[in-house]
Amino acid sequence: MKHDLRPSLSLSLFVLLLATLGLTQSVALLSTAAIPKMPAEFATGARFCGSGVKTLVSGAKALTYVVKPPMDELQEVLAQMNEAAGKFNSAHGEFEFKTYQKVVDDMFVQKGSIYFRRTKSGVDATFQFTSPDDKKVVYKDGKLKIYEPKINQITEPDVGKNRSSVESFLSLGFGARGDDLLKAYEVKMEGWENVDGVRTAKLVLVPTNEKVRNTYNKIVLWIDPTRDVILQQQFFESAGNYRLTHYTNLKINSKLPSDAFNIDTSTNPKIVRPR
Repeated sequence: MKHDLRPSLSLSLFVLLLATLGLTQSVALLSTAAIPKMPAEFATGARFCGSGVKTLVSGAKALTYVVKPPMDELQEVLAQMNEAAGKFNSAHGEFEFKTYQKVVDDMFVQKGSIYFRRTKSGVDATFQFTSPDDKKVVYKDGKLKIYEPKINQITEPDVGKNRSSVESFLSLGFGARGDDLLKAYEVKMEGWENVDGVRTAKLVLVPTNEKVRNTYNKIVLWIDPTRDVILQQQFFESAGNYRLTHYTNLKINSKLPSDAFNIDTSTNPKIVRPR
């Protein structure tokens, strides 16, 4: 008998979200940048008076100014994300979600639309699956609902006290501040890559929290730092499995459909609340 080891539709995408239940992310500290060397033209009559502050002595006068430390590419990308995050309100587009299971060498592909917005109280997100089956997964006001029209059922997993961890996964690459990445991951930059004609920074994230790391030992983001959105993300498991999501036709801060974060209950669907 051949067993289907592919994840269920409800679990395959939101396993990224549900995997955080019961987990608390730890904080990784950003190391202090080194003080830059003094330019040669000020080698005479110049001295440092502290972190990055230089005094030029000329006759009876002393001119003091601040010298900014050199910024490497990763710091520059994170700074761009910080700036763009303040302007980010919403996004919507299309996605292709691939789940690879090494044990059976199988690739399971799902497609649909994504809607995302930041609110005063947190974030809301909807994944509207169109292939291979219809399904609507909505995270709104701290509650998760998974609607399966084929069986006319809404499943409501309890997010509860883990809301902040769930939302940190959901907002990963959608308006998240660069500084926020450093609170939960060791971040490295592997360079720049073009994705759909867009120059993206390829960031490699290693979770600092051991429980999260046991689920996903590495996360790769292809992010457009000027808009603070990801065009692609990949989650790796130690067993060799991975989940790759590709986002296309992304529209930032445009008007979203009025029903984007609602589920139609006119069919009186069955409500299931797992314990």
